[in-house]
Amino acid sequence: MQNDAPEQEIAELTRLVREFSAERDWEQFHDPKSLVLALVGEVGEVAELFQWIPADRAATEFGPDGRQQRAAEELADVLVYLVRLADVLGIDLGAAARAKLADSHRRFPADELRGVAPHKA
Repeated sequence: MQNDAPEQEIAELTRLVREFSAERDWEQFHDPKSLVLALVGEVGEVAELFQWIPADRAATEFGPDGRQQRAAEELADVLVYLVRLADVLGIDLGAAARAKLADSHRRFPADELRGVAPHKA
């Protein structure tokens, strides 16, 4: 039996974001194109945080004793826009992610690709 807790959390987050938007009459601005552009903008803000940080220091720089809270804020913005976009498009994000992960298990078998970065042929 699978654990439905993550899907329930996504559904609850979707409900909260939908209510937040409705309370402000923002649904009129939440067409898919506008939400994609907002999502890309927020991903850009995450990228900006890491832009000049050497790769070997990124985990420490954004760890609990670093700028973790700042990264958390930007990642939360990304998640909220992603959840809102999925909601507007009628996509069950939990089910879609679970299906994608199952497909990735098939496409990238651990016993064949352990320690090897996958690449497209």
